Amino acid sequence: MNTSDKEKFERAKKQVAEIKGFYVHLSIYLFVNLILLLIAFGLFSDGFFSMHMPHWGHFTTPFFWGIGLFFHGLKVFGHKMKFLKNWEDRKIKEYIDREERDFEKFN
Repeated sequence: MNTSDKEKFERAKKQVAEIKGFYVHLSIYLFVNLILLLIAFGLFSDGFFSMHMPHWGHFTTPFFWGIGLFFHGLKVFGHKMKFLKNWEDRKIKEYIDREERDFEKFN
């Protein structure tokens, strides 16, 4: 394996590790916040489930942690946003070409 291949391998390995880290973060986020929500609804108090609406403070952890998770996702998958821009550019070009063909067809 030459130097270029080793560098590509290391970059790919790092990217896979970052994606794995994001999914671990997401899994922990979902698990912890599910437990917090169940506690807020009273599932673990006196062994039965009470249906009172939790106080707004119970939602601050998922909200602010969710913001952090969102930015973690942008860091890991941000390069995918370029794909969306390329797709938009291709679609715009496709519609312009179609319009030009239709214009030439009728003239």
